[in-house]
Amino acid sequence: MTIATSSARETSGPDRPMQLDAAVIGAGVSGLYQLYLLREQGLSVRAFDTASDVGGTWYWNRYPGARFDSEGYIYQYLFSEELYKDWSWSEKFPAQPEIERWLHYVTERLDLRKDIQFDTTITQARFDEATGRWRIETDRGQAIDARFLITCCGMLSAPLRDMFPGQDTFEGEIFHTARWPKTPVDVSGKRVGVIGIGATGIQVVQTIAGAAGHLSVFVRTPQYVLPMKNPAYTSADQEAYKAKFHDLATRLPHTFSGFEYDFENGAWAEKTPQERVEILESVWQDGSLKLWLASFAEIFFDEGVSAEISEFVRGKMRAELKDPKLCAALLPTEYGFGTHRVPLERGFLQAFHRPNVSLVSVKDNPIAAVTPRGLRLADGTEVPLDILILATGFDAGTGALTRIDIRGRGGRSLKEEWGRDIRTTMGLQVHGYPNLFTTAAPLAPSAALCNMTTCLQQQAEWISRCIAYMRERNLHVIEADEAFQDEWVEHHDGIAAATLVTKTNSWYMGSNVEGKPRRLLSYIGGVGTYRQKCDEVAASGYSGFSLR
Repeated sequence: MTIATSSARETSGPDRPMQLDAAVIGAGVSGLYQLYLLREQGLSVRAFDTASDVGGTWYWNRYPGARFDSEGYIYQYLFSEELYKDWSWSEKFPAQPEIERWLHYVTERLDLRKDIQFDTTITQARFDEATGRWRIETDRGQAIDARFLITCCGMLSAPLRDMFPGQDTFEGEIFHTARWPKTPVDVSGKRVGVIGIGATGIQVVQTIAGAAGHLSVFVRTPQYVLPMKNPAYTSADQEAYKAKFHDLATRLPHTFSGFEYDFENGAWAEKTPQERVEILESVWQDGSLKLWLASFAEIFFDEGVSAEISEFVRGKMRAELKDPKLCAALLPTEYGFGTHRVPLERGFLQAFHRPNVSLVSVKDNPIAAVTPRGLRLADGTEVPLDILILATGFDAGTGALTRIDIRGRGGRSLKEEWGRDIRTTMGLQVHGYPNLFTTAAPLAPSAALCNMTTCLQQQAEWISRCIAYMRERNLHVIEADEAFQDEWVEHHDGIAAATLVTKTNSWYMGSNVEGKPRRLLSYIGGVGTYRQKCDEVAASGYSGFSLR
């Protein structure tokens, strides 16, 4: 059954809460699918989103150059062949406007809009131990009473915005890439500064370099980059990838990263030097993330292999940059390839050869403050700007939930607990918070190391089936056992510790947020392995969880 959305919105309040079987936070890729699955069970369910429309990440991140770095034909829902085949991508790595249109297409085809409330921020949620239900409040003074609370907030949805002293004094325009306005931002003839060259900063720089009057790129941590080859699709191309639907639906959930490709080249040690180079050249020429996620798995745990592949990538970048000063600033040397998020680029390296583009290294001369007219560095250098773009990243994995006041049994605070130690049970629940399910949360592949739709679909389906299991048996409350959560954290940490990823500083480890507990946010044991472990838990009648 569905609820009467208009009347529910008007009549619910602190003294008359909206009654739901399930409340979903978020209307992005996972939230839309979670809403669909629970509604198909006949539950009264409603999704809430701060945004004014669907899309999640692809609603907020509309900055210049925003696009997939997963191939469009795998970044899709795979539960319906008809839904899949009735949409056609125009190119291999589609841009944000097309992605947003696709999510509107899904929303309309599944008739989801009537059960989504936009322009609404969930501010707090408290578990009532007497009723076994969640009491949820919004920024509109609305109260919701729900049996289940399911967070589909996204793992990169809590932007780091107030980064530098003096931001509020800037007399020009200032934008964070994750809160980009819908109205166009005109950079033509302007002095523009971009802070950050992660995946987002790279897309912005390569897109606006030709239009800006002068572009200053503030670089602290250099990034390994791979080339993006993005051919336009003909109707024949579209039919070809659609013909692979059943193969993709079978394959994607079981690869290491949820992508179409996987580590199938054999062991590094078994190859001759010439064979290794040939494989690396082949995956480099693919123009995708294949070199990272489907060349040699040893890049994640063998320092010798990591060093050789890192130098291979640096060599490719060096050939593009040429200038020794650019190479010194933009070639990573302090960490290995693949231990950070690997961006794709189309003209980023070449942008620094433009006469109107300046590289400003802030590694040893950091940004001291934003001034009314630009940026001031630690040594007193002033960089005048008309527009400042913050590509400064996110409080990944945890930030979307810790910005909500979530209280579990005994009034325990999720923000406080994760402020001490980031722990979850398979990224699906947290001990002490009954009937709270999470997607894209820490300690699951969906926190970073996965083609997101592959992992988010799997988590939404697991949650939906768990709720169906409970309903069939007249059970009302489920909570992860502390002992099982401890086992999962130990398993997660054991695998993580064997990799080079934990030996670097990046947002993967929470290193970009001061005071954040250090732990690899994403499960690195592989998407297929994670799915198998989740399936085993379900098949056992949800052992490791207490149900009543």
